[in-house]
Amino acid sequence: MAEDDIYTKDGTVDHRGNPANKKETGTWRACPFILGNECCERLAYYGMSTNLVLYFKNRLHQHSATASNNVSNWSGTCYITPLIGAFLADSYLGRYWTIAIFSIIYAIGMTLLTLSASVPGIKPTCHGGEKCHATTLESAICFLALYLIALGTGGIKPCVSSYGADQFDDTDPVEKEHKSSFFNWFYFSINIGALIASSLLVWIQDNVGWGWGFGIPAVTMAIAVVSFFSGTRLYRNQKPGGSALTRICQVISASTRKYHVQVPSDNSLLYETNDGESAIKGSRKLDHTNELRFLDKAAVVAQSDKVRESPNPWRLCTVTQVEELKSVLRLLPVWATGIIFSTVYGQMSTLFVLQGQTMNTHVGNSSFKIPPASLSIFDTLSVIFWVPVYDRIIVPVARKFTGHKNGLTQLQRMGVGLFISIFSMVAAAILELIRLKMVRKHNYYQLEEIPMTIFWQVPQYFVIGCAEVFYFIGQLEFFYEQAPDAMRSFCSALSLLTVALGQYLSSLLVTIVTKISTRNGSPGWIPDNLNYGHIDYFYWLLTLLSVLNLIAFLIVSMFYTYKRPVGTLR
Repeated sequence: MAEDDIYTKDGTVDHRGNPANKKETGTWRACPFILGNECCERLAYYGMSTNLVLYFKNRLHQHSATASNNVSNWSGTCYITPLIGAFLADSYLGRYWTIAIFSIIYAIGMTLLTLSASVPGIKPTCHGGEKCHATTLESAICFLALYLIALGTGGIKPCVSSYGADQFDDTDPVEKEHKSSFFNWFYFSINIGALIASSLLVWIQDNVGWGWGFGIPAVTMAIAVVSFFSGTRLYRNQKPGGSALTRICQVISASTRKYHVQVPSDNSLLYETNDGESAIKGSRKLDHTNELRFLDKAAVVAQSDKVRESPNPWRLCTVTQVEELKSVLRLLPVWATGIIFSTVYGQMSTLFVLQGQTMNTHVGNSSFKIPPASLSIFDTLSVIFWVPVYDRIIVPVARKFTGHKNGLTQLQRMGVGLFISIFSMVAAAILELIRLKMVRKHNYYQLEEIPMTIFWQVPQYFVIGCAEVFYFIGQLEFFYEQAPDAMRSFCSALSLLTVALGQYLSSLLVTIVTKISTRNGSPGWIPDNLNYGHIDYFYWLLTLLSVLNLIAFLIVSMFYTYKRPVGTLR
């Protein structure tokens, strides 16, 4: 059977490669397996990563700034590797097989990390319970496991949300409405996993041991794989579109070759296939837009172009192929404004944890101590609270004022998230000001925990959770909807890349701040003993950057042009 024969017109097939029966596949009947996979995978990820900065500091014997940077660099890598997975999914493997293969790599990394924390000879040597030291080999095995996990998650992150959205047909009004709800519940499932991770698993790591603390996430990852494969017969699979990188290069090459050619004012004179389907496999045609007119030169038919035969794609491209590149380029300014937000978001796993470690972690007068990293549970609870509030209350109210069917456009939703995130840094900075004032007043410099409850950190976590519901979910839907059909995994990876760059920016800022603030023997802003430091200054720095970033986002949003697929419901 020819490759083209096994796909339906919209590019979906079932698990055997036969045209997908829409009454038997896709929609919400397939989504529980995808959401279950995401919930378990995120439980494994957050269960392993939430407390990682303390594992580096207490088990690998790293300084606070070094541990923070290592977490930021590793977390950043976890959001760069999706570019690899996305390229393979869009171009050759499809999302199903990409998720399957990289999940196995992920599970291998989780297993190795568990062994590195529990097997004598490769786990760090500890004396007296807390005084630990790791050899070069032991540290190398730990980081090998972590970067295998980073590679594995690179095939899952950019594909799962897009794969879930693929189960809904854009040409069906009922299914299209459900697709918008899917992104809310997709992010909800992420936070259910994170809720268990930031509470139970962090407590196990601090009170039972790191072997169990990493072992349980490893088992959970295995459950995620089983959940994904269990729904195989119900999935709709999109046809891979071939190398997006090649198509982009072809447009650039063709437009450059024709730099001297005048683009006709009549857009119908630009080259496009005559049949109803796009020349790009599994992709709908795109309407012409007037921005970035230089690229339209690639679709201008010259005398040397043999249109009646098979034209050379390096000299003549279709309008859809040109618009595909335009769509990606239009996303970039919006994409860039997500970096600062991700830097703010990343503080939950670094400076928030170190700040909490200096505060009273006891619950009331009991002997029970809360692991500082467990405070991220309030970020998760905030998300779980705000998702239904947004879906059931904010959307209907906003719809009355805006007239938009979703209440807010995706860009408006993201802008609100950026605005709210500013207040999380303000709350963190004010708390640190009060904490340092208490340290100076009572000379608490040498106390490991000052008599100030860690629950004062709850507001900064809760505000970030609210910002996530607006920004990250809006970003997920925005990049899926505005991406070309054959580049949806890539554009999802592009949105995830902002998290990576945010982590790297955080690491860079910490490095610069530490170098400048430790001159002349000063302890600096972020010393090992934070009672001598000033991380409030760092929070104020992020507040300023967030304000400037919001202004840039508002300017970019004003000039954004939405993608226009042919034959799609608006």
